[in-house]
Amino acid sequence: MNFAKEIVQSIETAEKIVITSHRSPDGDSVGSSLGLLRFIRSLGKEAQICHPDGCPSFIEWLKQGDEIIDFDTNQDRVIALMDEADLIFCLDYNGSGRLGKDMGGVLLAADGKKIMIDHHPNPEDIFDITASHPEVCSTSQLIIELILESGNEDKLNQSIGTPLYLGIVTDTGSFRFSSVTPRTHQLIGMLLENGVKQAEVHENSFDHNRLDRMKLRGYAIAEKLEVLKEQEFAIVALSEEELNRFNYIKGDTEGLVNLALSIEGVTVAALLTESDGKIKMSFRSMGEIAVNAFAGEHFEGGGHMNAAGGVSFLSLEETIDKLRSLIPLHFGKSHA
Repeated sequence: MNFAKEIVQSIETAEKIVITSHRSPDGDSVGSSLGLLRFIRSLGKEAQICHPDGCPSFIEWLKQGDEIIDFDTNQDRVIALMDEADLIFCLDYNGSGRLGKDMGGVLLAADGKKIMIDHHPNPEDIFDITASHPEVCSTSQLIIELILESGNEDKLNQSIGTPLYLGIVTDTGSFRFSSVTPRTHQLIGMLLENGVKQAEVHENSFDHNRLDRMKLRGYAIAEKLEVLKEQEFAIVALSEEELNRFNYIKGDTEGLVNLALSIEGVTVAALLTESDGKIKMSFRSMGEIAVNAFAGEHFEGGGHMNAAGGVSFLSLEETIDKLRSLIPLHFGKSHA
């Protein structure tokens, strides 16, 4: 973990600290934010988490009374906090655009020292400290390394470790992605030794499904799944009307793209969801198939080689047509 002691020194000398992470929060962005917040408190300081939008329902339980202020509904407050901060953490993202245009602009205009801790490739040159480790499976693992490398292993307790455990679990697909290393498992063992109850984390996060969520997932697989056998590509596309039909709330489609990827004979999967005049796209792949490059070239996105995101401002039908036209040019046995 680069700059660990310098980062902790920055925390100890700061007066007002803000923790930010990317738009469309996930287990790693929320987990790393809460883990860092609680670590900062263990150093006798206080911080405020400011995210672009709200936390998915399946990980709300992680907050345990801690506040995450989202820019979408508390814009003035987030702007004031970021303007006043003398230290701003930028977790799990590599450029201001990942906050969204408006909050990204607030970050760029802020005078506070900016520390990036992230595992996505190609970080922008906008940070005062750049702890970039694309070889690591998650930002939550980097927060653990920060704690250890700075000489604060004694502070790694259940409260700090629980959100970091969930962050690693979700960003590794429950430890099945190639980004998982022996070091990852060593750190997980350390979390368990320090009080993290993995069974409770899994139960609270994944075993309390709303009936509407289960019906949506069933509908998505039974009615909306398309498999292009020649290209080994699976597509699930859900319109805003379809999401609303099942009383969609944030987090209901979590893991759906991985389910499509698990189909026999499929090596790449895409989930398309329509909301607020745009199409959010999630890509997953196996082996050496790079979906981040594909998402970046065609859908204003990026991410990891096997897990990436993108966006389209065409209609859902037009986006599906565009995707279908591109797939034969990039995927399938002829491109292996």
